[in-house]
Amino acid sequence: MHLSKKGLDMFFKDYQLEPLRALWESGEGLFSRDVWERVNELRNQPISRTSIIIFLNDMVESGILSGTSLSGKGGYKLRYEAKMSEGELKQHLAKLVKAKLDEMI
Repeated sequence: MHLSKKGLDMFFKDYQLEPLRALWESGEGLFSRDVWERVNELRNQPISRTSIIIFLNDMVESGILSGTSLSGKGGYKLRYEAKMSEGELKQHLAKLVKAKLDEMI
């Protein structure tokens, strides 16, 4: 957590926020390749597809995204969708941080 930053930038690096924004904007879900291409269109310095996939899978595990497994040519692949809007994610993270702070007191 970066206390010197604001909003979601406190919790995520820029290359992590960009996939979330791509998914929010799509409204329908995207495959990792689609997310990776959209993110790299926005960046001066490309990010690896592996980094994007690891982040997306972490977000599925934490309940922020859903991943639907679809079979197709070449095997199975995941279609990622946002389970919460940007505003809902901010509220979710605020509740998590508050709960952890309450545990400290």
